[in-house]
Amino acid sequence: MNGVSVSNKKSEYVYRWILAYIDENRFSSNQKLPSENALCRRLDVSRETVRAALDRMVQEGLIYKVRGSGTYFNKEVALSYELDAGAVHCKKIGLILQGQDSSANSSLIQGIQSVLPANQVTLRTFLTDNKFSNERRCLQSVMYQNFQGFIIDGVKASILNPNLDCYKELSRRRIPVVFYNNYYKNLRYPRIIVNDLECADRLIGLLIRAGHTQIAGIFVYDNYQSVEKFQGMAAALLKYGVEFQDDYIKWCVSNEAHDIRFVRTIEKFLKSLPRCTAIVCCNYIIYRLVRQALSEMGKQVPEDYSLVCFDYSMEDWEQEGVTCSVHQGYQMGALVADCLMRMIDNRDCDDKGYSFVMPPKIYEGVSVKQL
Repeated sequence: MNGVSVSNKKSEYVYRWILAYIDENRFSSNQKLPSENALCRRLDVSRETVRAALDRMVQEGLIYKVRGSGTYFNKEVALSYELDAGAVHCKKIGLILQGQDSSANSSLIQGIQSVLPANQVTLRTFLTDNKFSNERRCLQSVMYQNFQGFIIDGVKASILNPNLDCYKELSRRRIPVVFYNNYYKNLRYPRIIVNDLECADRLIGLLIRAGHTQIAGIFVYDNYQSVEKFQGMAAALLKYGVEFQDDYIKWCVSNEAHDIRFVRTIEKFLKSLPRCTAIVCCNYIIYRLVRQALSEMGKQVPEDYSLVCFDYSMEDWEQEGVTCSVHQGYQMGALVADCLMRMIDNRDCDDKGYSFVMPPKIYEGVSVKQL
């Protein structure tokens, strides 16, 4: 994929993120948008990408800029603005994202849009920032807005969700929901996920066959996907006859994984493991922090540490040379959209064979050293 199309995808994601921000705040007194710098940090994109999205919104009359003060949304326009304006007979689909990985989310949206017929279905995007309170506000606000279905990435799905009553109300109202990646095990909705146990077996197997037995792992404990990856790592070590060592596992919460200060924690963790030769990163965001920690420690990959990464969500995995499972956002987006449309057409809201487990896509780069 060329640089222009990647840039356009990211600009579209920033545009949708800001639309969701406006949608959440259009009934409040807050009309000011986050600064360009804050958007760059929050969405992990360049200033050029942010400005492209903002310029588009200025042209549409949704926002305006005040020199020396900031950027504001036009409240009158926002109150009357709908993504599905003019599409009277369109199905309205809600996409509820955590919103923390811009690359993964932009690919997912592209995949969804490839399936949804533009003249028959409109897509509204909402962001939870991986917070229960935001998820609840979102679900309560859309519950009675005539949405035909929802595609959802669950919030902190490995711990008990306080918003199950909202999901039960959706079920009572016969509104179909499809989860992708993170799902709630005590709900009967279908889900589209990657086989993380198989993925772990293959990635850990590559390390062990290269001679590594002192393998560290960094995982997010409030993310159900990450917990399954950990379980897969533990099972792979057992399968290949390598002793599992508790001290070699570092757990963090989602917020830490998005905080640059976690680099110091990673450095301290690795320095406590002088025999460690390999590191397993549970996602791209953790991988990026590990690479920074190693750089600041003066360590090289793969000379000093071998690295493998689950769900590498950027499109430069070959240039990066990292051995990883490639995040299949586009394919997953197409699958969840197809699943939801079939549920809507069949008037189903329970999982009646709609769930699907995707096989992992493994790329063998040059980040694993043969011992």
